Amino acid sequence: MKKILFISFIALIIDQFIKITISTKMLVHDSITIISNFFNITFVKNYGAAYSIFYGNTIFLILISIISLFLIYFFLIKNKELKKIDIFSYGILIGGILGNLIDRVIHGYVIDFLDFKIFGYDFPVFNIADICIVISVFLIIIFSKDDKNENRS
Repeated sequence: MKKILFISFIALIIDQFIKITISTKMLVHDSITIISNFFNITFVKNYGAAYSIFYGNTIFLILISIISLFLIYFFLIKNKELKKIDIFSYGILIGGILGNLIDRVIHGYVIDFLDFKIFGYDFPVFNIADICIVISVFLIIIFSKDDKNENRS
């Protein structure tokens, strides 16, 4: 569990450091072009979740985050023998959840800033915590399939 918490802490620190930097150096909706017609740093306040679902339901989203953390611990981590990839995956998942949870508790919204336009589609703006959550879910799904295949042998 210590390794998971360490990875979570690193992900959380990176996420929060960048969010604090963005929110103190930029005004809301300010945008800095990094790669023209592809990637911008755009400061956005997200009062919902992904794609702004549950917009304005901050308390609900806070509760979902807290419940998710408990469920992840009790059903996926506690008393389990975890491989290195599991430790990494759960570490960045928890770090990502905590990063957005802290934003919601402190600000009432999540600070988003990564703004991509790919093949003309303007993706919703997101942040490092979101990246951690998405990558961890993919890793957990991919490597849980490997575990199921090993158990069949």
